[in-house]
Amino acid sequence: MKLLLSVLKRTYTPAVCTSRRRCVSSGGSGLLRRRDETLVVGSSRELVQRLGSQVEVRTGFITEQEEGALMREVEPGLKKKRYEFDHWDDAIHGYRETERERWGEACEEILSRVRSVAFPEGSPLLGPVHVLDLDKTGYIKPHIDSVKFCGSTIAGLCLLSDSIMRLVKEDATNEWLDLLLPRYSLYILRDQARYNFTHEILKDEESVFNGQKVSRLRRISIICRNLPG
Repeated sequence: MKLLLSVLKRTYTPAVCTSRRRCVSSGGSGLLRRRDETLVVGSSRELVQRLGSQVEVRTGFITEQEEGALMREVEPGLKKKRYEFDHWDDAIHGYRETERERWGEACEEILSRVRSVAFPEGSPLLGPVHVLDLDKTGYIKPHIDSVKFCGSTIAGLCLLSDSIMRLVKEDATNEWLDLLLPRYSLYILRDQARYNFTHEILKDEESVFNGQKVSRLRRISIICRNLPG
């Protein structure tokens, strides 16, 4: 899967607005509340509210047993590959990857759930599912997925580890969101969040969410995309 790299050097100040996904607003505070945890923090209340419908984190989207089923399908192929610490466009460090078109019945049911919640009905999808395996020391640098190959929506299942995804506006690096991606969760990026913001997965030593350390282990993401249209 070709990626368009856009490397940005910047310093982040503490978040001034937090969002707890898939829930109701608490008055005029700009804080969206969920019973379990805060999942999104941002550089401003306005940005969090503006991108609220375009950035989604669904915790517990798969179970431990479903993660196991996915791992049993992808692990044999991944084990044949070595972790790479450079990338053709310098977008990823410490990774191995593959694409998969055919899945067993249990995994196909999981992917059907992903497609049903992430993509508009009838949206043409990119055929192969992208499987990206990050070593514990690996990370994904800021990039925007190539518009030649990917449409308006990216959806990824998060296996084996919690992690932090950072989105930064390509032409205004002081505008940013951090997404906490718990193990077993599904993240969805749509429209402006997908086209106008770089996204990255932070390395372990930088993995701090809203002031709290989030330890990064080996992480596998199973990523679905729709076609440009």
